[in-house]
Amino acid sequence: MAMAANDEHPDYYVRSAEKTLATLLAFTVGEPRQTVTQIAEKTGVSRAGARRFLLTLSDLGYLRNDGKTFELTPRTMDIGASYLATLSLPQVADEHLKRLAVELNETTSLCILDGADVVYVARIAAPRLLGVSVNVGTRFPAWATSMGRVLLANLPETVLESYFETLTLRAFTEQSVKNIDELRAEITRAAANGWSLVSQELDDGLRGVAVPVRRGTQVIAAVNVSVQSHRVSAGTIETSVVPLLQRAAIAIGDDFGGRRAGLKL
Repeated sequence: MAMAANDEHPDYYVRSAEKTLATLLAFTVGEPRQTVTQIAEKTGVSRAGARRFLLTLSDLGYLRNDGKTFELTPRTMDIGASYLATLSLPQVADEHLKRLAVELNETTSLCILDGADVVYVARIAAPRLLGVSVNVGTRFPAWATSMGRVLLANLPETVLESYFETLTLRAFTEQSVKNIDELRAEITRAAANGWSLVSQELDDGLRGVAVPVRRGTQVIAAVNVSVQSHRVSAGTIETSVVPLLQRAAIAIGDDFGGRRAGLKL
């Protein structure tokens, strides 16, 4: 899409800076390689102008070309590195968790894996109050939670096997998994589905649903929603809850640098 003309910029405004950034932003996950003609059309400059911008950015190390097409290089990540370094994952996730809590009218959380436990690093209470008291910093055994299971499902196989070898299960409720084989099957299911449901295994009357948050290809956290079993049936969770969780997880990962980390450079 061509840039809209604007003759009302202040005197200090440098159009070449605008066009340089527009050139870089024209490269997307869906179109990682671009020709001079494509860039000219997207930025609204002449083909000769687009070629100059592309070749200059190539000389500076931000692009590379094969004689016909151009693509980003890892050096482009330097542009946002300082900004990302000032952000924490909970800060990035906060607005997305708030939006998700309103959409579902349920409590939403962000957790990380720390050893054998999941740790809550961000939590937004439902617009209506839940009777379960969990705060940032709360820990639960990873195996007993939906967040833990999606995080365990993304561990290297050797690490996961070592985890199983040292694990001791306990029954939080009558619904808790009874043995390692049952747990292994649940983690395998979470890996295959890309999400996990733990129904009344940690607390009677409560279901937890979680999906992984990825920064590029790396799983860095899990987004979770806690729902009361009488409000949402297990059979409808996949269609009514999981898509909203996945959308929030993608947004968090993208805002935490996931788009650039996921590019094939």
